Amino acid sequence: MRTDGKLDYLEMTATGLPETKAFYTAAFGWTFQDYGPTYAAFDEGLDGGFDADEGAKPPLPVLFATDIEAMLTKVEAAGGVIVKPIFAFPGGRRFHFRDPSGNELAVWSEI
Repeated sequence: MRTDGKLDYLEMTATGLPETKAFYTAAFGWTFQDYGPTYAAFDEGLDGGFDADEGAKPPLPVLFATDIEAMLTKVEAAGGVIVKPIFAFPGGRRFHFRDPSGNELAVWSEI
């Protein structure tokens, strides 16, 4: 249900749409709805937060994984570049990667 003032959509850039779609499909099983040759939509859930830490570079989409090591392997196999290896933070562990279009994302796990 859509509600006023709630995050509703996240748009990221893609320098190569076919490669970007292939990456997210291979790494995370995402599906897409194409709207012409230069736009593809996804519907994969969204929560969010603000990072006030000095040096933070929002936006940073953060995806969830039950097995973070297995997901890191899938991200690398799909062509993602790990920019921060797995590290602990209050509440779990995560890693950061760049997709084929250069977008930085993170993956987190509770354990």
